[in-house]
Amino acid sequence: MQPINKATNIASRHADPSLASAQKNILPRPLVMGAALTAMMMFVTACNPVQETQDGTDNAASDKQNIELLNVSYDVSRDFYKEYNSLFSSAYQMQYPDSEVDINQSHGSSSKQALSVANGLQADVVTLNQESDMNMLVDKGLVKTDWRQAFPDNAVPYTSTMVLLVRKGNPKQIEDWQDLTRSDVEVVMPNPKTSGTARYAFLGAYGYGLHYFAEEAYQNPVQTNAYIRKLLANVITYDNGARAATTSFTQRGLGDVLITTENEAHLVAKQFAKGQVDIVYPSYSIAINNPVAMVKTVTDKNGSTDATNAYLKGLWDKPAQELMAQMYLRPSDEKVLAAYQNTLPNINTFEPVAVFGSWDKIMDTIFVDGGLFDELARP
Repeated sequence: MQPINKATNIASRHADPSLASAQKNILPRPLVMGAALTAMMMFVTACNPVQETQDGTDNAASDKQNIELLNVSYDVSRDFYKEYNSLFSSAYQMQYPDSEVDINQSHGSSSKQALSVANGLQADVVTLNQESDMNMLVDKGLVKTDWRQAFPDNAVPYTSTMVLLVRKGNPKQIEDWQDLTRSDVEVVMPNPKTSGTARYAFLGAYGYGLHYFAEEAYQNPVQTNAYIRKLLANVITYDNGARAATTSFTQRGLGDVLITTENEAHLVAKQFAKGQVDIVYPSYSIAINNPVAMVKTVTDKNGSTDATNAYLKGLWDKPAQELMAQMYLRPSDEKVLAAYQNTLPNINTFEPVAVFGSWDKIMDTIFVDGGLFDELARP
């Protein structure tokens, strides 16, 4: 079995002794080269902060010659951003040989990552998987209130969904959410108290129950609550983050099914546990939006605002959108998504805010201490 690559890094200027989980990130070779790199170079040219004076010379401030960025992100985005960072940095330096962008990564459960930034981790960029985590940084004055308007698609460059990862050949014949309530099925998932992916897992299962039992309100649905109680009773481990849950399922051999994101499931099936697992798409699942934003208080201080803006805008450029699809993320570009329907099939999903209300409401009623999740998970 190929070992899971957990390499991440925070460079020295970002170092914080309280954040011992940060590790060194070694950027691999980019997946997208040739024409894609050329297209990325053209995009970087349009976004580059270097201005040309009237006499035709470059007027670049010295602090923009070697730029260092930190992207603080959620657990299972690390594989995509390793590739995107390499793509962006190469295009940037090829177009501007005297400039160099060094992008470092920090990954963990989404809410813990957001809390680290709120507590002082010097992130230039936050790429999270839950709007409530971004809202917390807005409340702290670290992210601007209009972060959704700063980039296309409400600052969501790609989406995902929740799927079920089972052992090869699907020996327990797991086909949908309701099969996870059977007494012979053991479930692995992250902890909704710390992981945004786990919250999507719970909401995906719960939304399916409301749909299946035709119950309209989640506050008092008798049948859905009973089904979720059975499902949660089968959970044998709540890991801190999605990648830790992957490790429990693939390397530790725990459980019959892992509830995880679509991109993580494909990476496990293709790399981490090739030939050992199968992917099951539920009949009805949840849409996962992955917002991005600049931490302008940090970028202004570091002189990295223009480079950070180019880095985030580049996520909507076609080479990056292609890379997302190759990494089993659903790009916002519908034409690119349509070209990858063989690996990213059409799915029946629901938006969590349409079913459960705003993310603030979701957090305050479902995942707060003593909320609905705690009630249903209680033995």
